[in-house]
Amino acid sequence: MDINREKELRRFDDTKAGVKGLVDAGVVKIPKIFIRPSHELAEELNDCQINIEVPVIDLAGIQYEDRRKEIVREICAASETWGFFQVVNHGIPLTVLDDAINGIRMFHEQDPESKKEFYTRDLTKKVRYSSNFDLYLSGTANWRDTLTISFMARGQLKPEELPAVCRDTTLRYIKHVREFGDTLFKLLSEALGLKPDHLHHLECAQACVFSNHYYPACPEPELTLGTSSHFDPVFLTALLQDQLGGLQVAHNNQWVNVRPIKGGLVINIGELLQILSNGKFRSVNHRVAANRVGPRISIACFFEGSHRIPEKVYGPIEELLSKENPPRYKEFQVSEFARNFYRKGLGEKSDIEVLKIQATK
Repeated sequence: MDINREKELRRFDDTKAGVKGLVDAGVVKIPKIFIRPSHELAEELNDCQINIEVPVIDLAGIQYEDRRKEIVREICAASETWGFFQVVNHGIPLTVLDDAINGIRMFHEQDPESKKEFYTRDLTKKVRYSSNFDLYLSGTANWRDTLTISFMARGQLKPEELPAVCRDTTLRYIKHVREFGDTLFKLLSEALGLKPDHLHHLECAQACVFSNHYYPACPEPELTLGTSSHFDPVFLTALLQDQLGGLQVAHNNQWVNVRPIKGGLVINIGELLQILSNGKFRSVNHRVAANRVGPRISIACFFEGSHRIPEKVYGPIEELLSKENPPRYKEFQVSEFARNFYRKGLGEKSDIEVLKIQATK
């Protein structure tokens, strides 16, 4: 790493104030560590963003057999063609969603000294606040701060470990979204032609990580990103975003804006579920644009699977395989896949490529 760049990174990191600290200091030019390489910026000028919609799936009436079959078909189609969809009428009260967003806003906007006790780069900490988990690994820092909350198993985290300012609202949201996650995995099991509890028995939802992002207004949004393009190294992601927008999904080699829907949740297929489905479902590239207005707040729930010891080995689901549909991926362990992801910065080549089985003639 360039010595001057490393000094800049350390200087920024040592403030423990994140990007929010830069904005509070009144910066009008973003520091060099956030500026994307010139070739990326040149490519961006030629990229077109198209105004088509990510599929929106209404879950109303899911308790009725005919309607449930229709919902399953819609989820299957979206998972195969987009890898992303939004859900509405999912059963989580709007007040819970709004309170969760407001709670995360309050955490990030409280007195800097109150946040510093949670500031760490130790990924083993269950509750940690930082700016850019990959700060020293990525080529370019992102315009984003994050409060991360990890659950390796249900009930493992004590309430008093969470910041007081957002404790109640966050725990309430976590309870609801984990319950909704169980519903999602049932629907996805059915979309694969399996019994509703198949993915549940594989413990795909056992461990969860909640990334509570804060994207401050950026004085030069055209030079940086809120989150670099990447694939999620998990089974499934459920995202709650505010109404500002900025999330973009790669579709047919173009960036598509994911329009915020009041009360909606964005769902995307993770790389691990792509492997389990033997490629039937797609994990796709996505990113978050920086914005001149803000802050933007989002809460991503990453369903990571089983971290039990001895570790569970995952691979393409046997019931989906046949002579005509042989396994396309090798088996893997969740922790190994995660370790490989955290060894490099966002935007680097996906590790799913390493697990692909080359077809023989």
